[in-house]
Amino acid sequence: MKNKRKQYVITTWQKLIIASLLVGFLAGALSISLKHITEHFEASLFEKTLINKLYLLVFPLIGLSVIYFLRHYLFKKKENKGIKEVFESTQSGKNLAAYKIPSHFVNGLITVGFGGSTGIEVSTVVSTAAIGNIAHKKERFLRKYKNELICAGIAAGITALFSSPLAGILFAYEVITKKMSKSFVIATGLSVTVAYSLLLLMNEPPLFKVAISLWKWKAIPYFIVLGIIAGLNSVYLTKCVLVIKKLFSAVKKQSYKIMVGALSLSIVLLILPQLYGDGYHAIKENLESANTLLFTLPVALLLLGIIVMKPIITSITLGAGGDGGVFAPSIFIGAFLGLLVALLVNTFLHADIIPLNFMIVGMAAMLSASIHAPLTALFLVCGVVNDYTLFFPLLVVCYVAKITSKMICPYNVYTYKEKTAHAR
Repeated sequence: MKNKRKQYVITTWQKLIIASLLVGFLAGALSISLKHITEHFEASLFEKTLINKLYLLVFPLIGLSVIYFLRHYLFKKKENKGIKEVFESTQSGKNLAAYKIPSHFVNGLITVGFGGSTGIEVSTVVSTAAIGNIAHKKERFLRKYKNELICAGIAAGITALFSSPLAGILFAYEVITKKMSKSFVIATGLSVTVAYSLLLLMNEPPLFKVAISLWKWKAIPYFIVLGIIAGLNSVYLTKCVLVIKKLFSAVKKQSYKIMVGALSLSIVLLILPQLYGDGYHAIKENLESANTLLFTLPVALLLLGIIVMKPIITSITLGAGGDGGVFAPSIFIGAFLGLLVALLVNTFLHADIIPLNFMIVGMAAMLSASIHAPLTALFLVCGVVNDYTLFFPLLVVCYVAKITSKMICPYNVYTYKEKTAHAR
């Protein structure tokens, strides 16, 4: 009897290991594919808008319309709920349907490619979670490891997107499951190893190429101020998403949602083309010029406009039917918030701080505050710049931003529930 029990345990662990490796490979491959296809698609269409602004009047309408018809005729007429779908699966008996893989892949690609002001991160998370969910159903031995395999898929997807295995594991822990176990460590550890190996084999470069040489201790007070401001901005982002999505949900006719959403996107993009798609193109441009940029009133107004309008246009994208979440918008807002803070204190307080560093720290601060996951934000940003020079200020500011955000608003867009709002 003991031998049978021992053999059963060994077989179960072997099955979990094999499944985790396969999930890691499939999730990593899907994530890398979606990233490259979206980058190419978005860059090509955005280049068209630079040549002829009229494209900005039609691209959002095309994107939102195509997503609607795909959802209506191909994806069972069901809207994608983003990461809440993953929560429903891990916290109850619900399963993520297999069609969620192509649904989020295609809709995320179209949303960002045609100018929807969000990112593919949430599409990646849900589609890779669905891969893990399918794996647990295929073998009787794996039925009790549903959450572990879902987390394995998510961790591999985040790893492939941001070149950071630790960010992948920590996101699965801090945001999705909040439970640590031996099976979780094994499943996520093996899956991110496979996903990261794919990145190395393909010589994938970091998302942002920067040269960080040092940071100054005298900048710490200003970093902390940046963390507090990021925390406040994250609440603004959360409230924008919840309020504007609620306004759109009150509109019954989908055609009205699409027309209002597309027109709003077009108008804002005509004024601020930096907000097109995930906005990573604008971040890259400003990372290159951050340390030489001079403070002027037009520059300040431009940065302020970007920071104020990004949450609104993101919320409109999601409310009108686009796929995405607050992941990429948080990184985007944080970068420009950091740049604005650095320019202000250098100009008026003669602080002599490094604006590039503040852009990078701002990304992590805003992400940490928006998703309430400081360690994920820390290692993710270190991964996207492939540099750990700013590790200590990143660590401090990520926690400052999260604490500030939670003191004002205990929930985020992932954890919000109607009863929570009514109780406040």
